[in-house]
Amino acid sequence: MAWNIKIMSRKTSNARGLDLTFPRHTTKETTMSYVNHLTVLGAGVLGGQISWHSAFKGKSVVVYDISEEALARCRAAQAHYAAIYQTEAVGASEADVAGARQRLTFTTDLASAVASADLVIEAVPEIPQVKTSVYQQMAPLLPAHTLIATNSSTFLPSDFAAATGRPDKFCALHYANYIWAANLVEIMSHAATARTTLDDVTRFAIETGMVPIPIGKEHNGYVLNAWFAPLVTAAQALVTNGITTPEVVDRTFLIANPGARMGPMGMMDVVGMKTCYDVSMHWGQVLGDRQQLANAEYIKTHLMDKGRMGMLSGKGYYDYPNPAYEDAGFLSVPPLSQLSKIVDRCTPAA
Repeated sequence: MAWNIKIMSRKTSNARGLDLTFPRHTTKETTMSYVNHLTVLGAGVLGGQISWHSAFKGKSVVVYDISEEALARCRAAQAHYAAIYQTEAVGASEADVAGARQRLTFTTDLASAVASADLVIEAVPEIPQVKTSVYQQMAPLLPAHTLIATNSSTFLPSDFAAATGRPDKFCALHYANYIWAANLVEIMSHAATARTTLDDVTRFAIETGMVPIPIGKEHNGYVLNAWFAPLVTAAQALVTNGITTPEVVDRTFLIANPGARMGPMGMMDVVGMKTCYDVSMHWGQVLGDRQQLANAEYIKTHLMDKGRMGMLSGKGYYDYPNPAYEDAGFLSVPPLSQLSKIVDRCTPAA
């Protein structure tokens, strides 16, 4: 699962006017696909989006997770995506949505999930040991031709290449949240990745309506998270350290960035608190970063332990489906009746 979110316009979810409708393949080039059968490992936020969008774009997709509960949440999220795709954001017809649903399969059986896969995209929790274990379990089950890509948001392909058992057929394919509007995918190889693997993965990205973002060398955070991770880490630190509130952080961000759809705390809700916790805890331990460790503890204590797991669960820093940052008055000049409360926040606690 990846730690990222696209900062989109408050007015439209596809400000660039991209054509994201179901593809009508008309040329020889677009029908010569190597990847027709996709397996997505992990039914979380991005796993659900990748699998839905790929099915919508004509691929046969199997979604794998270790629990039926996770698959049920994924189905529910995809019902929401179907509604989004039928709006002006994508312009899908009922037939397009029905076709996507027909191309989706869900399972908790890893062997059957990967039995026919041309490409496996790993989107399991951002914990190195979990990813390594999944690759090792999967390695003897894969057909000889199958490619593997990690959707990790912070780790490198070389971290897991050996565990896959086929390093030449392995690379990173990192998506952004709100895949239907933030239609970019970062492609990163490692020293042993074959050129043919990159050819096929890049073709798959283009076929499914994504803009490939080539990464010239291995780099934690790729391009997107190289700026996104510091942003949300700094925003969380302001809350963790009692400097200000989540709402004030986001209000400041939105006023300073006219047209942005949400602020850093809202973005964390979209990513999901489990991923935010995993990333902060991992890098806090690796780097000896006390602030990241404090952030992780705050997220666990104030959010996760209270069932506030993020937008997908209906509650995070905000309550969904109508978060406060979407209220018409969220960015308005406050009335004078609020003066006392504002001044109270300017006064250090005793």
